[in-house]
Amino acid sequence: MPTINLTVNGVPRTLDVRSGETLLETLRERCGLHSLKDGCAPQGQCGCCLALIDGQAKTTCAIAAEKCDGKRIVTLEGVAPSDRDLLARSFVSTAGIQCGFCIPGIALKTKHLVEKTPQPSRHEIATALDAHLCRCTGYVKVIDAVEQYARAKQGEPIPELLETGGVGASLPRYQGLETVLGDRPYVADLTRPGMLHGAVVFSPHPRAKVKGLDVSAAKALPGVRCVATAADVPGQRWYGLLYADWPGLVAVGEEVRCVGDVLAAIAADDEAIARQAAALVKVDYEVLTPVLSVDESLAAGAPRVNPTHDNVLSRSVIKRGDDVDAALATSAHVVRQTFQTQRIEHLFLEPECAFAEPTPTGLKLFTQGQGIFDDQRQVSAFLALKPEQVAVELVPNGGAFGGKEDMSIQAHAALLCFLTKKPVRVRLTRDESVRMHPKRHPIRLEYAVGCDARGRLTAVKARLFGDSGAYASVGGKVLERAAGHSCGPYRVPHVDVEAVAAYTNNPPCGAMRGFGANQASFAIEGCMDLLAKQCGLDAYEMRDRNLLAVGDLFSTGQILEKSVGIRRTLEAVKDVFYDAKRAGKAVGLGCGVKNSGIGNGVAEWGKCRLVVEQDGTVSLYNGYTEMGQGLLTICQQFAAEVTGLRARLFKPKVDSTFALGCGQTTGSRATLFAGNAVVAAAKKLKADLDLGFGLEQLAGRVYEGDVVITDTTALGAKVPKIKTHTAYGWATQVVVLDATGRIEKVVAAHDVGRVVNPKLCEGQVEGSVHMGLGYALTEELPCENGMPVTAKLRDLGVLRARDMPDVEVRLIEEHEPEGPYGAKGVGEIGLVPTAGAVAGALEAFDGVRRTTLPMKDSPAAKALSVGKLKGDRSRWR
Repeated sequence: MPTINLTVNGVPRTLDVRSGETLLETLRERCGLHSLKDGCAPQGQCGCCLALIDGQAKTTCAIAAEKCDGKRIVTLEGVAPSDRDLLARSFVSTAGIQCGFCIPGIALKTKHLVEKTPQPSRHEIATALDAHLCRCTGYVKVIDAVEQYARAKQGEPIPELLETGGVGASLPRYQGLETVLGDRPYVADLTRPGMLHGAVVFSPHPRAKVKGLDVSAAKALPGVRCVATAADVPGQRWYGLLYADWPGLVAVGEEVRCVGDVLAAIAADDEAIARQAAALVKVDYEVLTPVLSVDESLAAGAPRVNPTHDNVLSRSVIKRGDDVDAALATSAHVVRQTFQTQRIEHLFLEPECAFAEPTPTGLKLFTQGQGIFDDQRQVSAFLALKPEQVAVELVPNGGAFGGKEDMSIQAHAALLCFLTKKPVRVRLTRDESVRMHPKRHPIRLEYAVGCDARGRLTAVKARLFGDSGAYASVGGKVLERAAGHSCGPYRVPHVDVEAVAAYTNNPPCGAMRGFGANQASFAIEGCMDLLAKQCGLDAYEMRDRNLLAVGDLFSTGQILEKSVGIRRTLEAVKDVFYDAKRAGKAVGLGCGVKNSGIGNGVAEWGKCRLVVEQDGTVSLYNGYTEMGQGLLTICQQFAAEVTGLRARLFKPKVDSTFALGCGQTTGSRATLFAGNAVVAAAKKLKADLDLGFGLEQLAGRVYEGDVVITDTTALGAKVPKIKTHTAYGWATQVVVLDATGRIEKVVAAHDVGRVVNPKLCEGQVEGSVHMGLGYALTEELPCENGMPVTAKLRDLGVLRARDMPDVEVRLIEEHEPEGPYGAKGVGEIGLVPTAGAVAGALEAFDGVRRTTLPMKDSPAAKALSVGKLKGDRSRWR
C-alpha cells in the first residue's frame, strides 16, 4: 500500500492508503473525521465532503489520496473552537439547517468565504455555494446563516438561542448545534470494533431469468467473511409495505424485474474488499424483453411483470354528480388536454445506509428509514425472528422525502450480521441509490374540464396512468391520491376520474413529497388557465370564482366541514399578482391542496411515551421519523406547552423500546398525529405535576399518549358520510418572471392551521418551493432500457443556490380542530401548486402553454445552471 504524509488539522499523519483510495475515504475511515460526508462520490458535486487543502476549498471525494502527499488538510473538526461556536449558532439561530447532512461542508465553506470576503452579498454567497447542494432548505435560510456569521465576525452578537418555548415559538432545532458541526452521527458514521462492511450485487438487466449464480471467486477473496444469496435467507424473502412482492434477494430460477434487484450481499473486512468481491460474483442470465411503459404493461398479452399481482397494480375511481359527458356537452367552454409528468429522483443528500449488530437475543438495526416499526416487521420476518428479537433505532436521516419509506439495504445488513454474528454496515453509493429506491411517478393525465359562461366549473373528466415500476411500494396509493386531488381546490359538481397504476420493469415508483397531488395539480391548474383564457378572465379571477369553502364537496365527495383556508391564501397574494401585471411582468398563479393524514379508510395512529428519568429529564418517545422537517423539535414544543416545563428537558427518541408502531412518516401526518399523542401524554404528566409532584419524585413513571383515527372512508365507499381525509393544507403561489423570462420571485401563501414553530415552518415551505421549481423546470430521471441514464447530480436537475429566485412565505392560520393546537401538516403542500404557477407565468411571457414536465424548453429553465442532460430522448422512458 502506498504511504502518504499529511498534516491533518495541524497534526502530522503518516498513513498507508489503498491504491485508488480517495482523500475522503482516508479522512473518514483512517482519520475518523466524520464532519465530511459522502453524498455523491466520486462526482464531487454535492460539497458534503469539503475540506481545505493547502488553504483551498475542495471536495475530497474526487481527489486521490496519493496525490495529496505533503498537503495541509483542514476539516471542520480543525477549525478554532470560537469559530465553530459562531458557525453553529449562526446556522441554528437562522434555521439554516434541516436534515443537516450538507451543512458541515457548507459551514466550512462559510468560514473560507468570509475570510476572503468579510461582508459578502447574498449574490456572492449564492455563487460561492455553487459547489454545494442542499435538497431541504431552498437556500434562503442557509444564505441568512452565512450573513449572520459574517456579521458575527464583525462583532455583531448572534441572537440568543431559546432554551424553551411552546407553540408559536421559534425553538431552535433539536441537536442543531451538533449537526452543524458534523458531531451528530448519521448511520454511515457509526462504527464498532471488528465491524464488517457490506456491498451488494445488482442486476444489470431490467428483466432476465437467473439461470445460475457463482459466488466462489467472491468467497475466495482474502478479507471476505460472508457471501449471502437467496438460499441463505432463513425467513420470508419477499417483503413490502403493502404487498410482499419485492424479494430482498432474487433466487436462481426467478426473474430479476428491475436494475435495482439484488442477487448477493457480501460482508468483508473493509468496503473496498466487499465491492471487489461483489464484482467477482458471476450470474448467468437469460435476458428477456422488458415491459417499459404503461401502455405496454396494459396491452393484451403483455408479460406479467410481477408474479404476485397482475400488471394493473391499482385502479382508483371517483364518480359523483350526474353524467359528466352530458355536463361537458352543455358547458359553455371545454378544454381537453393531455399532460405528462416525469420520473424524479428524490436525491436526498444522505445515500442509504444500514448498520446491524448482534445482541444476546437477536440483533439491533440502526436505520434511517421513514418507519422503524415497518423495518422491524419486515426484517424480523426476513430472518425468521420474532419482532422483539430485532431492536430498531432511528438515526435521524439526511433527507428522505418519501424515498426511504421502502426498505433498501436494511434486510441485507441484518442478514449479514445474522450470519456472521458481527456488526455489519452496508452503504450504497449514489449510483446504487439512484437505481434502487422508488422514485416519483411519471403520470399521463388526460383531462376534459368544462365551465359555464361566467367561468364556474361544471365538470371534470380525467384518466390518469402511472408507471409504478417493478414493485408495488405505495404506487397504488399515489395514484389513488392523484385521483382524489384531481379537481384541485375547486368546486366541481360533476366528476368522473379513473387512475391506474401499472407494473413495468422500470425502477419502482412510490412515495415522494406531494404523493400524486402535485401531478394532478399541474393538470388541473393548466386547465384552469386555458378556461380562463376562453372566458376572458385572468388567472386570479378564474380561481376566485371556483374556490372550495366550508360546506362544499371535495373531489372525493367529502363535505368540507372545517379549516378550509384556500381563499385566505389566494387573497394573501392578490397584491403581488396584480402589482406584477401592472408592472408589465409575466406572472402566473397556482392554487393547491394536500391531504394531512393518509386517510382513505386507513386506521392511523399517533403514539407517545413520556418517561421521567432519574436525571430530571423526560424521554419523549414517538413512532414517527425525524428527517429534517423538525418533528422532534415541535414534539418538544407541544410537551412544553402542555406541562409548562422547559422544552429542552424533553429528550426525543425513536426506537423500539416501546411498541409505538405508527406506520410510515408520510402523508403530512406526523405533526398532526404525533403532536396529538404528545399532547395526550403530556396532559397526564401535567396532572401529576399539578398535584405537587416534582420530576425527581416522578422518576421512572411512564405517561402514555395514544390516539387512533378510524373515521376516514375508503375512496368510493358507499357510506352515508364520506370523509376521505382528516385534514387538508391549502396554498396559493405566485410566480413572477423578469424581462428575460427567468423566475424573479415566488410568493407562497400557505394555510398551516397553526404555526407551531415559525422559522421551521417557513423553512419547510421554502424547501418545498425549491423542489417544486426543479420539478417544473429541470428535474428528471429518464431511463433507457430500464436503467437510469444518469446519477450525476447536476444532470438530475436539482437547483443550486444561484438558480433560486427570491422566495417569500406568507403563513395563514386557519384553525384545524382535529390537530394539536390547531396545527396540520405542511411538509408536502409547498410544492403542489408550483409547477402550475410556473407554467402560467411562462405562457404569459411567450404565449406557449406547456403541458409536459420538466419545461426544459422554456427561458426560465434555460437560465438555470443544472438539468442539461443530453442523449437520445427517443430511447428514454
